[in-house]
Amino acid sequence: MRHERISILGLGAMGRALAGALLEAGREVTVWNRTPAKADDLVARGAREASSVEEAIEAGDLTVACLLDDASVREALAPATHNLDGRTLVNLTSGSVRQARELAGWLEKDGARFLAGGIMAVPPTIGTEGAFILYSGARDLFDRVAPVLGPLGRPLWAGEDPGFAALYDMAALSGMYGMSAGADHAVALVHAEGGDVETFKREVLQPWMEQMLAITVPGADVSESVPDEYNPAMQATGLETLLSASQEAGVPADQAGHLRASLWRMRRAIAAG
Repeated sequence: MRHERISILGLGAMGRALAGALLEAGREVTVWNRTPAKADDLVARGAREASSVEEAIEAGDLTVACLLDDASVREALAPATHNLDGRTLVNLTSGSVRQARELAGWLEKDGARFLAGGIMAVPPTIGTEGAFILYSGARDLFDRVAPVLGPLGRPLWAGEDPGFAALYDMAALSGMYGMSAGADHAVALVHAEGGDVETFKREVLQPWMEQMLAITVPGADVSESVPDEYNPAMQATGLETLLSASQEAGVPADQAGHLRASLWRMRRAIAAG
């Protein structure tokens, strides 16, 4: 059976984006939020507003939770777990691997069919070609749910382990924040020394990062070795120079943490020979 009636729990920026994309795709959408006023725009576009989590779950063939954190998911669902017997819940709330596995166990004891998820998009990109969503849990359930939630972003199954969507989500976010931290530090350094920040971003930083991204991701590794062409001793010296330049410019030391992490890797590679 295809799920067409979808209930969304949580109307933060992401929850509203999810509900909006499903409405655009012709799905029958019911929404619930602790603050009812957040539903007004969606109701005007055809959504139905539920007054309780229990009502929202009853209204949908499939319920999607997109709340603040694991605790808020548990708090919202606690009085309504009996409503989930035989129903499907997809949790797109960010959390840890442990939290996803424990939530799966808790809900499955009450008869729910559960998929954990991780949204690889920001609200404005939901429903676009660049958005994709990780899911983990039973493959047969994913195969049934994926076409219905496809309008949100390309569905990608991460495996049977319900913790894997959270694992890949957290790991990908780590990569994103590392890249963002590097860009912020670069701009801070240029600004501190009186450089033209906008020209630097446009003419130097963006093309450089785009070029290096194609090398950085394939080269990411958990071993202690570094490819010979990287010359870890030379890299370590360069990173030490960067850290000194950052200190001399007055950039806060905490903002250079990504450089210290890279230096740690190079020193480890040198020690490993």
